[in-house]
Amino acid sequence: MRLQASCAALAVALATFAVVGAASAQDVDVAFNTAVTTDYVFRGFSQTTEDPALSAGIDLTAGAFYAGAWASNVDFGDSTDAEIDLYGGYRTELSGFALDFGVVGYLYTNAPNAVEYDYVEFKAAASRAVGAATVGAAVYVSPDFFGADEEATYAEVNLALAPAPDWTVSAALGKQWLDVSDDYTTWNVGAAYALTENLVLDVRYHDTDIDGVAIAEDRVVGTIKLLF
Repeated sequence: MRLQASCAALAVALATFAVVGAASAQDVDVAFNTAVTTDYVFRGFSQTTEDPALSAGIDLTAGAFYAGAWASNVDFGDSTDAEIDLYGGYRTELSGFALDFGVVGYLYTNAPNAVEYDYVEFKAAASRAVGAATVGAAVYVSPDFFGADEEATYAEVNLALAPAPDWTVSAALGKQWLDVSDDYTTWNVGAAYALTENLVLDVRYHDTDIDGVAIAEDRVVGTIKLLF
């Protein structure tokens, strides 16, 4: 099942890349990003045992279609050393709402043979501007999730606003439902400041309602991101 899910994620992402690539060069927007962070936190859990991470990615957009790839170092206490995400999807608008439908494949390099880390998620998200703020919600569903868990669902509500030029304040509250591991709630709040047109500094507080797990405890994370 997990192999089928990973192949499905790759197939969808590659198909989206093909759609984007089929457009003429003048119709395709290409953007790159790289970042250094004090801790790679995903849904409240450190992916680097609370150590720094270096990441890089590429995004392609052609009309309403998009595709991308992103990679970061990880540390799960075994031989796994990197995460590579492939994703693609479709964005549109309806009655003032921005809609986003996509798929993400999470692939892990040098993972031990006995573990099942690779997985795929299907995404549906919506957001809307309300005055100076943007409110949104997203749902991610996986038929064969990371590690021992199979079916999993993650839902999130988020809020962002720009109180001053070059400043963005944002927060998110999410719930992860799992079929083997315990369900949990996670949240984060932080601020981003555009140091230059292409350089952004983000400082963010993360926490969960999980007790006794060091990599899920509260922490403040600083990230510097370069966009070009």
